[in-house]
Amino acid sequence: MNSKVYGYVRVSTREQNIERQIISLLKAEIDRKNIYIDKQSGKDFRRPAYKKMIKHVREGDLIIIKSIDRLGRNYQEIMEQWRIITKEKKADIRIQDMSLLDTTKTKDLLGTFISDVVLQLLSFVAENERVNIRQRQAEGIAAAKAKGVRFGKPVIPLPDNFPELYQEWTQSHISLEELAKICNMGRSTMYKRIGEYRQTLQRENI
Repeated sequence: MNSKVYGYVRVSTREQNIERQIISLLKAEIDRKNIYIDKQSGKDFRRPAYKKMIKHVREGDLIIIKSIDRLGRNYQEIMEQWRIITKEKKADIRIQDMSLLDTTKTKDLLGTFISDVVLQLLSFVAENERVNIRQRQAEGIAAAKAKGVRFGKPVIPLPDNFPELYQEWTQSHISLEELAKICNMGRSTMYKRIGEYRQTLQRENI
């Protein structure tokens, strides 16, 4: 049976550009129909394209990936998927950004040892960098909040005549949709703002 070559591409959000990874795989002369693409978070392996590819992989096949962090989002998952592909499936892996991570060239004992050491080191570095990025983001958000920076969509102010409009709505003179349209907001947001307004009235009447 002839061995097949597969390519795997992952981007963490649907907005990210996948062309860089695809172009790199096509240069490796992979048939485009054998390139599997996931456009979602890699925090776990609920990835349909990846699972579909693994089901097709047979002994002697080759999987080519642009970079090691496309295989998983943490050290444990990268190592586990590497084990499944190379030990259970008895297939090969080639990481394009790191020439030492190419099991087609490391069949001897020394080569396998070097590949394993490099894999563990790069997997650790990839996970550590993600942890550092999340920490920097959290620190940045905390600092911004301390300065009064608000996150999320800006709050649409209620019109000055909202008390009168509210009375019109409670008396069924206008519908919720009409009230929301006048206030320039959606139905769900209108419900939320009505709730806030009622709480304000209750506090004023205490």
